[in-house]
Amino acid sequence: MSTIKHPVGPQSSKVYWRRRLVVGLGLLIVLALLIMVISSLVRPAAGEPGSTPTPAAEAASTGAKASVSDPAAAAAACDPSSVQVEATTDAVSYEPGAEPMLSLSVTNIGDVPCVLNAGTATQVFTVSSGADVYWTSTDCQQEAGDADVTLQPGEPVSSGEAIVWDRSRSSPETCGEATRDAAPAGGAAYNLSVTVDGIESATPKQFFLS
Repeated sequence: MSTIKHPVGPQSSKVYWRRRLVVGLGLLIVLALLIMVISSLVRPAAGEPGSTPTPAAEAASTGAKASVSDPAAAAAACDPSSVQVEATTDAVSYEPGAEPMLSLSVTNIGDVPCVLNAGTATQVFTVSSGADVYWTSTDCQQEAGDADVTLQPGEPVSSGEAIVWDRSRSSPETCGEATRDAAPAGGAAYNLSVTVDGIESATPKQFFLS
């Protein structure tokens, strides 16, 4: 039986160069794969938590700054001697039927901010003539409340909506009555005094009823 014999012996240089090229390309592919794997492992490590503040840390930092810069948080209660209270009216003389509008203002005459309870629960308006007290805002007051206000030095703060005096004589016993005794007019002089958080106005505000 015949057999076919392949030639044995040195091969041409082209065959060697092809083998070297195939081996080189294989090494390049393996090297590229290794670089990709290493890069994928290293890249997450570069962004580990701690390089930038978390939202919670940012919020905590913001809150700390706000509490330091908030004047009300740092200011102490006002010393009565550092608060000036002034009674005010919308006019000096009132024609028949015109009702006086009563209000007040408070001023911090000290050197540092301070906190004052200037709510309606601490405000008292008193209308008198001589030694006779005709009307007091607390006689029939309803829904009074507290309100802490930070007073900056030298900056007056006025009360909100003015209180209307209906030119009548008040007392706690007359709150449910439809009509009350009218205060004398015809040029009669009256004084408005106010207190806020126990601090009384230095001088009363005088006005006249025609």
